[in-house]
Amino acid sequence: MSSTPSASNLSHLDRLWLCEAIRLREEQAGPLEDGEAIRRARQAGESLEQRIEARALLLAERDGQLAALRHWHQGARLALIALLLLALFSGAGLAFAALGDGQRPVNVFWALGSLLGLHLLTLLGWALGLLLTGDSGGALGRLWLWLSEKFARDAQAAQLAPALMLLLQRRRLARWGLGAVVHGLWLLALLAALVLLLAMLSTRRYGFVWETTILGGDSFIALTQALGALPALLGFSLPDIEQIRASGTAALAEESARQAWAGWLLGVLLVYGLLPRLLLGLFCLWRWKHGVARLHLDLAAPGYALLRERLNPPSERLGISDAAPDSLPLAHAGSHPEHADGAVLVAVELDTSRAWPPALPKGVADAGILDDREQRRRLLDQLTRFPPARLLIACDPRRSPDRGTLALLGELSRCAAVTRVWLLQAPPGEALDSQRLADWHTALEQLGLPHGCAAPLAWLETGHD
Repeated sequence: MSSTPSASNLSHLDRLWLCEAIRLREEQAGPLEDGEAIRRARQAGESLEQRIEARALLLAERDGQLAALRHWHQGARLALIALLLLALFSGAGLAFAALGDGQRPVNVFWALGSLLGLHLLTLLGWALGLLLTGDSGGALGRLWLWLSEKFARDAQAAQLAPALMLLLQRRRLARWGLGAVVHGLWLLALLAALVLLLAMLSTRRYGFVWETTILGGDSFIALTQALGALPALLGFSLPDIEQIRASGTAALAEESARQAWAGWLLGVLLVYGLLPRLLLGLFCLWRWKHGVARLHLDLAAPGYALLRERLNPPSERLGISDAAPDSLPLAHAGSHPEHADGAVLVAVELDTSRAWPPALPKGVADAGILDDREQRRRLLDQLTRFPPARLLIACDPRRSPDRGTLALLGELSRCAAVTRVWLLQAPPGEALDSQRLADWHTALEQLGLPHGCAAPLAWLETGHD
């Protein structure tokens, strides 16, 4: 599967995520056929968690969850880009709503409410959700998850979102991950508003006023100075008392008054808008990364507890046959290019009347004839531990290429760097059925295994015909 990312390139979170997705799938649809995955997982690590991860990744690659994860990541990126664009346009809208077209004086507190009102309300909602319910994703966070799943457009991706949420709930990490996204989006929106405010204040002349019917002028003076105190520490201008009082009657024509009000507005937006979102976003990101690094599987979960004996058996048991699953995955060939060495010849279900094995070149190992389940298991275990560089599988084309045989050929091929199938000639005085031989050719082509080499033993010895 060339379009599927390699399991070795997955992050720690992605590996645990796929484990949870496989566990949920087996809880809903029953145990998967995993004989090969169990055998290979036993060689993948010493701890139970490492073996569970290896088994889940093998099953995910075989059944499509690994490709679905890639699609989910693509969908998440597309959803994030859409929300980033929304944040940019929203920030621009906030700036236009605050200053208007410049034809009328700007009501400073109306402008301030346009810039920071929704931001402060959502920030308060985020804080209350964090303290009271533990849900800090907010509407933006849930919208991002929903869009990510929709953009993935993969049937297998439907199990990924609940698996991720179950995984993150153990350390309550969802609130920090979604919180980082939400604060990042708001930071971008407020930054866009700040940049556009600077551009508009640099290219147009605005007058600033404040208006009230109920409150007195002293209330506005106190509020203006209180809000401007922190920005003033950073160097932003603050209108003096006379300028504030005079702005209650009409927009001042003095250049210094305009500049003082403009600096006050920009400073308040920076201190009470951008800085809180920046600091909270960085805090959420730190908590997220710290929590993900310490995240592990819950080995006490029923689905993992059932795997303990199979992945960490106290002793090898022979002759055990599992119940046949309702459906088998489509057989496919593969390769095991890492640490492969040597050459092996093996035969599958040959007639006892045929002389076997043939005279083998030096350095070629004979794996015998596979006739029963136990022989297959032992050979697959051996090839998993010591994968050969070349594997030649001899088959009798007088037998039909049934599904079990093709599945075995595919499984054997995934234990060797290069595999070929040797379709043997019929014994003297006996002819091969042309239709059955054509069935073999078709089946092997669908499986992806080369066959019919002119000198199979020479290839097995040297690696070329």
